[in-house]
Amino acid sequence: MATVTFDHATRLYDGSQKPAVDSLDLEIGDGEFLVLVGPSGCGKSTSLRMLAGLEPVNGGRIRIGDRDVTDVDASDRDIAMVFQTYALYPHMTVAENMGFALKIGRVNKAEIRTRVEEAAKILDLTDYLDRKPKALSGGQRQRVAMGRAIVRNPQVFCMDEPLSNLDAKLRVQTRTQIASLQRRLGVTTLYVTHDQVEAMTMGDRVAVLKAGVLQQCASPRELYDRPGNVFVAGFIGSPAMNLFDLQVSGAEVHLGNFTMKLPTAASGKAGDQGVTLGVRPEDLRLVGADEGIPATVELLEELGSDAFLHATVEGSNGAQVLVARVDPQSPPARGTEVSLAPTTDHLHWFDGASGQRISA
Repeated sequence: MATVTFDHATRLYDGSQKPAVDSLDLEIGDGEFLVLVGPSGCGKSTSLRMLAGLEPVNGGRIRIGDRDVTDVDASDRDIAMVFQTYALYPHMTVAENMGFALKIGRVNKAEIRTRVEEAAKILDLTDYLDRKPKALSGGQRQRVAMGRAIVRNPQVFCMDEPLSNLDAKLRVQTRTQIASLQRRLGVTTLYVTHDQVEAMTMGDRVAVLKAGVLQQCASPRELYDRPGNVFVAGFIGSPAMNLFDLQVSGAEVHLGNFTMKLPTAASGKAGDQGVTLGVRPEDLRLVGADEGIPATVELLEELGSDAFLHATVEGSNGAQVLVARVDPQSPPARGTEVSLAPTTDHLHWFDGASGQRISA
């Protein structure tokens, strides 16, 4: 096992003025499961491919343990990849697919069989070793792809959106299996996904990328409780955090006819561009008339154990939709006029110009 270090690693594609990955500084601990997450095109898959040796590094360095692998061939990096597509050989059995890399590496047959059977036992594939891929479900095929990586005993796993081809129920089941398996094996893992729920439930730490730039890297809980900027605040969490651009008047801000005092730390840092207020849906509550923010219910999502209302409020920039979690047993009806108030000890304040966090 080993640590992985991105030291100002940069990837600039030919003909592009802006790097796909811009001076990435990131360290993955020995045995850590780190998830790279962000919107499409943010550079997360490119970062993973740079580590795997499938993309050249135009600036900076990449190290695995104490070894600089920036210019080392992909086959010599001791990394196992798990791709979005299963990439299984249809004419080979499960056992042959899992052991193929070892066969190419001239490992003797007895050792290959032993490693394949051990991996199959871990992945609950023992009864399927003699089947062809076409006889397997999507989840079983993904486990075969995982097994192919496990038998190599690599220093690092690189996983590029391995669950994106599975249906919703199977994704939940398989992500639990992958996270549990990684912790059992203790292999340093870089996992790429665009699904922030996947990132929050699987990673020891989560690194958020935007336009090739690292925005924040922290534990899932810290990202949720203390997002470092407006982008992270709006990206992490489902439903997303409500964000309001507000002007500062003295030490107060106004949302509709609802007035809130800025915390001392925020009022001292708020600039001419005002502030952005962030409120998570669970931190809004229904209150009596004239006690909160007037809103009109536009849509109600009833999910059984939860209910989320989407309501229109009048902010400083005109009408804006916010989302609030309400009691699923007695939610307000569509078209109802309601009043919502934020829980004041769970507000997030960001600088209106830079978007950086300025207070809890």
